[in-house]
Amino acid sequence: MTSTTRAPKAAGYRVAGLDGVRAIAVILVILYHLSPGAVVGGYLGVDLFFVVSGFLITSLLLREHAANGKIALGAFWRRRARRLLPALGVLLLVCCTAAYAVGGDVLVGIGSQVFGAVTFSSNWVFLANASDYFDATAPELFRNLWSLAVEEQFYLIWPLLLVLVLLRIPRWVRVTALVLLAAGSAVWMATLWAPDAATRVYYGTDTHFFGLAIGAALAFASARWPAHALEWPRWQRIALGLGGPIALGGILVLSLVMREDAPDPFLGGLAAVSVLATVLIATLLVPGTPLARALDWLPLRWVGERSYGLYLWHWPVYLLVLAALPSWSREGWSGWALGGIAAVITLAAATASYQFVEQPIRRGGFRAAWATFASWFAGARHAFVAGVWVVVLVMVGGVGTVAAISADPGRGETELLVQAGQQALEEAAAQETASPTPTGTATPGADDPGDDETDRPPEPVGGDQISAIGDSVMLAAAPTLQQRFPGIQIDAAVSRSIYVAPDMIRSLIRKNKLRKVLVLALGTNGPIDREVLEEIRDLIGPDRQMVVVNVQAPRYWTDGVNKTLSAFALYYRDVELANWHDAIQPSLNLLAGDQIHFGSAGAEVWATTLRDALQRLAELPPLRDDRANQSLPQPV
Repeated sequence: MTSTTRAPKAAGYRVAGLDGVRAIAVILVILYHLSPGAVVGGYLGVDLFFVVSGFLITSLLLREHAANGKIALGAFWRRRARRLLPALGVLLLVCCTAAYAVGGDVLVGIGSQVFGAVTFSSNWVFLANASDYFDATAPELFRNLWSLAVEEQFYLIWPLLLVLVLLRIPRWVRVTALVLLAAGSAVWMATLWAPDAATRVYYGTDTHFFGLAIGAALAFASARWPAHALEWPRWQRIALGLGGPIALGGILVLSLVMREDAPDPFLGGLAAVSVLATVLIATLLVPGTPLARALDWLPLRWVGERSYGLYLWHWPVYLLVLAALPSWSREGWSGWALGGIAAVITLAAATASYQFVEQPIRRGGFRAAWATFASWFAGARHAFVAGVWVVVLVMVGGVGTVAAISADPGRGETELLVQAGQQALEEAAAQETASPTPTGTATPGADDPGDDETDRPPEPVGGDQISAIGDSVMLAAAPTLQQRFPGIQIDAAVSRSIYVAPDMIRSLIRKNKLRKVLVLALGTNGPIDREVLEEIRDLIGPDRQMVVVNVQAPRYWTDGVNKTLSAFALYYRDVELANWHDAIQPSLNLLAGDQIHFGSAGAEVWATTLRDALQRLAELPPLRDDRANQSLPQPV
């Protein structure tokens, strides 16, 4: 490269197309949260934001140093406070007040969430409260602020380190050190990752700052890049001209296929997105590239300029809409309608925040913001009325926020339902230990010798012949299952997936505790592979029967899970489907706010669905031979 450099300016720095990158990032995140499974990897937009922030903040600091010979840390932090705090304050006041008006689970933990928001420690507060980012059953109103906390912690520490880094250290050493730091964070994420530690490595500043670091590395590397396209060697222009669109395409593809429930994001996937984002931004630094012009398209730039407000508002607004419309299904057209309502409110709130809060305060402080607002009104009396309205609204928001924090119920509806099921299982286990019930005994009343057996259908197996393995949905149904199927053996746990079932079944077989009928209800927490179902059926053998319970959950994998279970049950004669999804559709009002779990009335429907499946198994005629155990012919 030539030695010609960009003119050093501490302020007014703008990269054409960077707002377009922000727009893509926030659109991905909003689609991920508000659409019914349309963009399963849209959470990757956060990592795109991290790289943009790391690059832009470091570039601004470097340009300030080049222009003034120093970095004014106090002024930098004041600028950050002006940029971030006003919009955040409005968000907290409005959404807390709205949460108090709506009530219910959106109030759970709201006090600690507000504390995390105002101290920019949300990620660590959520971890301290054992929160799960990927758990759709916990409606944490300000969950999305975890990423803002990571960025703010970076803004606090990085300028201090930058002052040291700028002390006569060669540029290549700075870039290399930052790349190694980013790689160390990514490796640390992969090292600490485990199925039950996904939230820890995702929220952790130590495990998830690699995007910020690699963005900062690009800022150092590009500090002396040519300011004019013709000053670039031709091969470099071609390489970056091709690399940028490829990187953008890679990010978009990953956002469509990289599910959050897989290990891939934590074992290098998020780091790969950060590298692609770095290549994308590097391309924009070559003046006049087609990609830069495309990403600088006015609608994208408009969205990008308001991306901060859009990101702030979309998640709490969505949860408040769900809480206000609990009877609306989150699947199909109504799921899209809920997301659309939240998107419209988000757009209006973010636009108003940008116009009347963020920009005026960012440019001229609170006085300028007040002048902008008062300019709506003509005359001193109207300005006075405007001032009264502002004071009233702030007071109402403050009172509403305090009221919301005071009204925190402590535990959510779903948590209480699951805990009741867990307590029922613990009591049953204690009773079993005190007086064990022999496996294989008949359920009282199952056979009555006085009845004419030829005039009534065969009875399904009793609870003492059933082994049930499930997740938190089965936990919620546990008390009712124990009443409807006395002696049933239930092993259910929160966040359990299908992939732990084979080992659990092997353990039961070794202990000679696996009963005649296996009930499997493990589709709520992630997709199901047909191969795992085949493995389970091979394990239980031809002398046992199996019931698979399908899923009612507003999650993108629900349809796939239900299709897989239906096809599996249709294929085998001794496997029956308990169609819980269809059974509960006319009565979604029986479900909790998450539209997954339920109380006693919903549990009755769940248990009846299971009982019907067991009845169908009981009515099967005897087998002609072993091959007749298949409902459909095997492929040749």
